[in-house]
Amino acid sequence: MVATAISPAELNDLEASLLNTNEKVALHDRFRALFTLKSLKTDNAVDIISKGFDDPSALLKHELAYCLGQMKRTSALPVLESVLRNQQEDPMVRHEAAEAMGAISSAASIPVLREYLTDHNRTVRETCEIALAKIEWDNTEEGKKHLAEKAASDATPTYTSIDPAPASSKLLAAQPCPEDVNDATISSLRHTLLDTGIPLFERYRAMFALRNIGTPSAVDALAAGFSDDSALFKHEIAFVFGQLLSPHAVPALLKVLQDTSETDMVRHEAAEALGGIATPEVLPYLKEWMVRVDAPTVVRESCQVAIDMWEYENSDQFQYANGLGSVRAD
Repeated sequence: MVATAISPAELNDLEASLLNTNEKVALHDRFRALFTLKSLKTDNAVDIISKGFDDPSALLKHELAYCLGQMKRTSALPVLESVLRNQQEDPMVRHEAAEAMGAISSAASIPVLREYLTDHNRTVRETCEIALAKIEWDNTEEGKKHLAEKAASDATPTYTSIDPAPASSKLLAAQPCPEDVNDATISSLRHTLLDTGIPLFERYRAMFALRNIGTPSAVDALAAGFSDDSALFKHEIAFVFGQLLSPHAVPALLKVLQDTSETDMVRHEAAEALGGIATPEVLPYLKEWMVRVDAPTVVRESCQVAIDMWEYENSDQFQYANGLGSVRAD
């Protein structure tokens, strides 16, 4: 997305909206302001977003970190490092800060990411592992070639997000179109995805390759990953389903949302994915979990945002107001 021109007054309005903690202000309205700021890709926008980390909502703060990573501005690194170092912060927010550092892909982040490879929280440890591998890959010949080809291409990519890992390319080299991918390729990628004996980064590469294929068989392969014992891994699968927007993923996502033994981080991502897919049958579940008194705060808040996404997807609006829906994949 190209940076958008905006007046100082409009920038002030966006800041006021994002940082408004009045309980009468809907969280999804603040999210819209956040994603508009993200689209600007300026240091001023980075500064405004960075002020939001004092907020009590872990959901909002994790989204702040995500947006800073997608903006790919090195000016965001100091605040992201501070969030990662804050042991009192919610692990979901710390993880997103580490992932954002990987997205920005600066060598300056390597020492701090290495430092937290032994963090007490598994999700943070695993995220730092993947972020380091991402920075390393970006500086390989394959990585440099990939980035150069992406920059030179006139074609609009299906997914413009900066992913935690690049999609596997070897198996797909001879099958560039999803409809040409055979069952053997999907089976091989599924095997890699589910192999806990190999580095997470390689499993993520298989995950994003399956996302790019996007067929029902690829969705089934991805859904098999919900049996993993890593909350980080499962949350990324749910996020990928939110990008795919495939109705075929709905049953697996509903199962995750309703699983009270599942971690908040995974359930929250499933809720937002369901809001983006926006098929009729998901709305009652989102409404139920938005008000369930036994639901974790991050799940209730995610359902609130997801319902707003669902309503926009089922209206005549062009997109979700610069927010989570189609633009969140940017």
